[in-house]
Amino acid sequence: MSGTTILKPDLGFVNEVIRSGGESLKKCYQCATCSVVCNVTPEDKPFPRKEMLQAQWGLKDQLMKNPDIWLCHQCSDCTAYCPRGAKPGEVLGAIRKMSIKEFSAPGFLAKMVGQPVFLLVLFAVPVLLLLAEGAGHVPAGKVAFGLPGGFLFSMKWIDPLFTAAALFALASLGLGVRKYWKAMAADLPADRAANINLGAAIKETVSEILAHKRFQKCETTKGRSTAHLLVFYSFIGLFITTCLAFVKMILDPGTGYLAYLHHPVQVSDSFLTGLFAVYKIIGNASAVALVAGILLMMSNRFKNAKKAGMGSYFDWLFLTIIAVLGITGLLAELLRISNMPAAYPVYVIHLCFVFFLFAYAPFSKMAHMFYRATAMVFARATGRG
Repeated sequence: MSGTTILKPDLGFVNEVIRSGGESLKKCYQCATCSVVCNVTPEDKPFPRKEMLQAQWGLKDQLMKNPDIWLCHQCSDCTAYCPRGAKPGEVLGAIRKMSIKEFSAPGFLAKMVGQPVFLLVLFAVPVLLLLAEGAGHVPAGKVAFGLPGGFLFSMKWIDPLFTAAALFALASLGLGVRKYWKAMAADLPADRAANINLGAAIKETVSEILAHKRFQKCETTKGRSTAHLLVFYSFIGLFITTCLAFVKMILDPGTGYLAYLHHPVQVSDSFLTGLFAVYKIIGNASAVALVAGILLMMSNRFKNAKKAGMGSYFDWLFLTIIAVLGITGLLAELLRISNMPAAYPVYVIHLCFVFFLFAYAPFSKMAHMFYRATAMVFARATGRG
């Protein structure tokens, strides 16, 4: 028969959705309340009703290549108004977690990040790397990080280690996003594929992300927009801080990389002092914004728990990592300024959490920003809107 679609239900997939945080999936009886109350869904084939049906039937292939699972911003309006307590927002959150595992490379790391039983194993990697490079001896005198023969190995070894972790994460994210894009484009009609305006779609998506426009449409969890903006821009500020600090480390005629390679450059002390002041201001302001934003996210979770749900281990792992990272970073700086030796172990803890965030970003909830942005670009480029 022409136009016949053969469905291949996957019971294992249904069970995995339930185990991943979508335990309320079977309560859905397709009343469509979720799609009606959603303020961010497109009018044509709105979500999340069809995604709930696909998940109940175990239609993994359709869900994994569906951009709508990422266009959902988990406002939880659908969960709050669901008459059956099916929690569509939580179900789609579980499916997004599974999507990350589906497209990640290597996939086993996504499995490990998503399960608490592997948490200590994942943290053991940065701990052992730092210990192997010489963390342990507390030097006498003024507290300073990264000095040869001190508590930590030289900063010249820290940078390559964390740069390697960041490059691994970027490569993995690139592969995952590419696989996801190909999956979404596989069933695209020829006429729509021929009319893709990728440049305009990217420009519009970036503009929307910078303003967090969709988050502002959420009603049940209105505070999420402010919290996400704080965390989002704090990450940008910390990235700028890292770049400026790296420039200073290269140029410093006494301890910089070029001096280490016996090729020092002539840079005025006033320039280095000014550069140091700039990145300290940006870094401290960003760190405070990061802690404030993540604590606001946690507060919103508790405040809206009855209406929107508390979230899964996958959600709380990311929130906790960011919170500890921000708090230990600020605390290490305050202890160092106060010349207290406790600054050393606090700094090591901070570095472990930074490594965790960097190296496992493609497999944690941090990957959301990349997969969601990809889905938003695809939707705009193909007229999904």
